[in-house]
Amino acid sequence: MLALKVADEVRDAIAARRPIVALETTIVTHGMPYPENIATARSLESEIRARGAVPATVAVMGGAIRVGLSESELDSLATSKDVLKLSRNDLAYAIASGQPGATTVAATMICAHLAGIRVFATGGIGGVHRSAETSFDISADLEELAHTPVAVVCAGAKALLDLPKTLEYLETRGVPVVGYRTDEFPAFWSRSSGLAVPLRMDSTAEIAHMLDLKWSLGLEGGAVIANPVGAADEIPASEMSGYIETAVADATSRGMVGKAVTPFILARIVEITGGRSLRTNIALVQSNARLAAELAGAWK
Repeated sequence: MLALKVADEVRDAIAARRPIVALETTIVTHGMPYPENIATARSLESEIRARGAVPATVAVMGGAIRVGLSESELDSLATSKDVLKLSRNDLAYAIASGQPGATTVAATMICAHLAGIRVFATGGIGGVHRSAETSFDISADLEELAHTPVAVVCAGAKALLDLPKTLEYLETRGVPVVGYRTDEFPAFWSRSSGLAVPLRMDSTAEIAHMLDLKWSLGLEGGAVIANPVGAADEIPASEMSGYIETAVADATSRGMVGKAVTPFILARIVEITGGRSLRTNIALVQSNARLAAELAGAWK
């Protein structure tokens, strides 16, 4: 496929059946400020390598999907201002137009699957937005999880969303939501959401076996592997709720809609918390990268 360019290291790992973990790039371009964004991106790759897996950071550059980026390519993304935030609907547009694009959860799942990668680490998935019954604002991540066979290791869904509706949507679309060593669905910055996780597994071997069975049965789609942020790094839900309400109200007052909403709210929360939420965000995505590397290595 001319539009898919896989880095030599990643291609060799695929051929040798070595564990590989896909990584998104909206965390670099839209999720964190510079220089924390590039430092975090590099730390994720290091965490994965330290556990014997190969990182495959995904973006669209030079009119092609790139699976595996060089240090200079990561630097370019981290410092560029006009990078598209890509989902399923505009992935082909970015390739055709030659514009650079950072991949969301949905787009990264698509690209990982095209390359033959089945484990992906991110911070938190998108979901059903508040007041979606009137705005119809539902993340494409959820539909992608229903269709594309990639396991997504995350700290649950972003807590600024309607989490009960997000879980209901995933159940309706047949997506397994597995709590890793937890009975409660994590809420990104917080370990607790007050919502029971539908399934629980306590080892990566169990999760890998379940996914093998799912896909061998012809059940399409991926899975959410919900990994709570470490207790020392979390911001309790009781604290986060006030920060989120303030940031959401600010977004509403500014008329924010569509893809601009989540990056704005995340940045506003960083301001409100004096950077504390950013530190938690970095810790949780690093934890997810470590778990994803272990899960990728559980397939022998």
